[in-house]
Amino acid sequence: MVEKSELSSFWPSLYEPFRSFGARLAEWLTPASEAASTEDAYVIKIELPGVDEKDIDITVENGVVTVKGEKKSEKEEKGETWYFSERQYGAFARSFRLPADADEAKVQAELKDGVLTITVPRVQPEPPASKKVEIKKG
Repeated sequence: MVEKSELSSFWPSLYEPFRSFGARLAEWLTPASEAASTEDAYVIKIELPGVDEKDIDITVENGVVTVKGEKKSEKEEKGETWYFSERQYGAFARSFRLPADADEAKVQAELKDGVLTITVPRVQPEPPASKKVEIKKG
Protein backbone atom coordinates (compact mmCIF):
# COMPACT_ATOMS: atom_id res chain seq x y z
CA MET A 1 0.00 0.00 0.00
CA VAL A 2 1.23 3.51 -0.84
CA GLU A 3 1.50 5.93 2.04
CA LYS A 4 -0.35 9.25 1.78
CA SER A 5 2.89 11.23 2.08
CA GLU A 6 4.29 9.41 -0.95
CA LEU A 7 1.21 10.30 -3.03
CA SER A 8 1.36 13.91 -1.88
CA SER A 9 4.90 14.24 -3.13
CA PHE A 10 3.98 12.58 -6.45
CA TRP A 11 1.00 14.76 -7.44
CA PRO A 12 2.73 18.15 -7.37
CA SER A 13 5.50 16.90 -9.64
CA LEU A 14 2.93 15.45 -12.05
CA TYR A 15 1.28 18.84 -12.56
CA GLU A 16 4.42 20.99 -12.41
CA PRO A 17 4.87 21.39 -16.21
CA PHE A 18 1.28 22.61 -16.53
CA ARG A 19 1.65 25.01 -13.63
CA SER A 20 4.59 26.81 -15.24
CA PHE A 21 2.78 26.90 -18.59
CA GLY A 22 -0.18 28.64 -16.98
CA ALA A 23 2.11 31.10 -15.23
CA ARG A 24 3.89 31.97 -18.47
CA LEU A 25 0.58 32.37 -20.28
CA ALA A 26 -0.74 34.62 -17.52
CA GLU A 27 2.45 36.71 -17.68
CA TRP A 28 1.85 37.48 -21.36
CA LEU A 29 -1.88 38.08 -20.98
CA THR A 30 -1.00 40.80 -18.46
CA PRO A 31 2.16 42.53 -19.71
CA ALA A 32 4.51 43.91 -17.06
CA SER A 33 3.79 47.52 -16.24
CA GLU A 34 4.61 50.31 -13.84
CA ALA A 35 2.99 53.59 -12.92
CA ALA A 36 4.54 56.70 -11.44
CA SER A 37 3.68 60.34 -10.95
CA THR A 38 5.47 63.62 -11.27
CA GLU A 39 4.36 67.07 -10.25
CA ASP A 40 2.81 67.56 -13.71
CA ALA A 41 1.70 64.11 -14.92
CA TYR A 42 1.05 60.43 -14.36
CA VAL A 43 3.21 58.04 -16.37
CA ILE A 44 2.31 54.43 -17.17
CA LYS A 45 4.90 52.16 -18.82
CA ILE A 46 4.01 48.77 -20.28
CA GLU A 47 6.51 46.26 -21.70
CA LEU A 48 5.32 45.18 -25.16
CA PRO A 49 8.34 43.71 -26.96
CA GLY A 50 7.55 42.50 -30.45
CA VAL A 51 4.16 44.25 -30.60
CA ASP A 52 3.60 46.54 -33.57
CA GLU A 53 2.17 50.02 -32.95
CA LYS A 54 -0.77 49.31 -35.28
CA ASP A 55 -1.75 46.32 -33.10
CA ILE A 56 -2.23 48.45 -29.96
CA ASP A 57 -5.47 50.26 -29.05
CA ILE A 58 -5.55 52.79 -26.20
CA THR A 59 -8.81 54.26 -24.90
CA VAL A 60 -9.66 56.61 -22.04
CA GLU A 61 -13.17 56.49 -20.64
CA ASN A 62 -14.71 57.37 -17.28
CA GLY A 63 -11.34 57.74 -15.57
CA VAL A 64 -9.88 54.48 -16.88
CA VAL A 65 -7.07 54.02 -19.43
CA THR A 66 -7.40 50.69 -21.25
CA VAL A 67 -4.65 49.23 -23.43
CA LYS A 68 -5.58 46.33 -25.71
CA GLY A 69 -3.44 44.68 -28.31
CA GLU A 70 -2.09 41.56 -29.88
CA LYS A 71 1.35 40.11 -30.40
CA LYS A 72 1.10 38.27 -33.68
CA SER A 73 3.15 35.21 -34.48
CA GLU A 74 5.64 35.32 -37.29
CA LYS A 75 4.84 33.43 -40.46
CA GLU A 76 6.44 30.02 -40.59
CA GLU A 77 8.83 29.43 -43.46
CA LYS A 78 8.33 26.39 -45.64
CA GLY A 79 10.79 23.68 -44.80
CA GLU A 80 11.26 24.79 -41.17
CA THR A 81 10.82 22.19 -38.47
CA TRP A 82 10.21 23.63 -35.00
CA TYR A 83 11.37 21.67 -31.98
CA PHE A 84 10.10 24.06 -29.34
CA SER A 85 9.14 27.70 -28.88
CA GLU A 86 9.01 29.61 -25.60
CA ARG A 87 7.71 32.77 -27.23
CA GLN A 88 4.15 33.83 -26.46
CA TYR A 89 1.65 35.31 -28.88
CA GLY A 90 -1.92 36.45 -28.54
CA ALA A 91 -4.19 39.19 -27.28
CA PHE A 92 -3.71 41.15 -24.07
CA ALA A 93 -5.52 43.90 -22.17
CA ARG A 94 -4.65 46.11 -19.20
CA SER A 95 -6.73 48.80 -17.51
CA PHE A 96 -5.57 51.52 -15.14
CA ARG A 97 -7.86 53.74 -13.04
CA LEU A 98 -6.75 57.36 -13.17
CA PRO A 99 -6.67 59.71 -10.18
CA ALA A 100 -9.28 62.48 -10.01
CA ASP A 101 -6.84 65.20 -11.15
CA ALA A 102 -5.88 63.40 -14.40
CA ASP A 103 -6.59 65.34 -17.60
CA GLU A 104 -8.22 62.65 -19.76
CA ALA A 105 -8.42 64.98 -22.77
CA LYS A 106 -4.63 65.32 -23.06
CA VAL A 107 -3.39 61.72 -22.82
CA GLN A 108 -0.36 60.94 -25.01
CA ALA A 109 1.36 57.66 -25.86
CA GLU A 110 4.70 56.63 -27.35
CA LEU A 111 6.05 53.18 -28.27
CA LYS A 112 9.84 53.03 -28.17
CA ASP A 113 12.16 50.01 -27.88
CA GLY A 114 9.26 47.71 -26.93
CA VAL A 115 8.01 49.93 -24.10
CA LEU A 116 4.69 51.77 -24.37
CA THR A 117 4.74 55.00 -22.36
CA ILE A 118 1.40 56.67 -21.62
CA THR A 119 1.56 60.17 -20.19
CA VAL A 120 -1.51 61.66 -18.53
CA PRO A 121 -1.12 65.31 -17.54
CA ARG A 122 -2.50 66.48 -14.22
CA VAL A 123 -5.18 69.16 -14.26
CA GLN A 124 -3.57 72.21 -12.77
CA PRO A 125 -5.93 73.87 -10.31
CA GLU A 126 -6.85 77.43 -11.09
CA PRO A 127 -5.58 79.85 -8.48
CA PRO A 128 -8.47 81.35 -6.54
CA ALA A 129 -9.60 84.60 -8.09
CA SER A 130 -9.28 87.66 -5.95
CA LYS A 131 -12.58 89.37 -5.28
CA LYS A 132 -13.17 92.65 -3.57
CA VAL A 133 -15.92 92.46 -0.97
CA GLU A 134 -18.08 95.53 -0.59
CA ILE A 135 -19.09 96.60 2.89
CA LYS A 136 -22.72 97.65 3.32
CA LYS A 137 -23.46 100.66 5.44
CA GLY A 138 -25.67 99.78 8.30
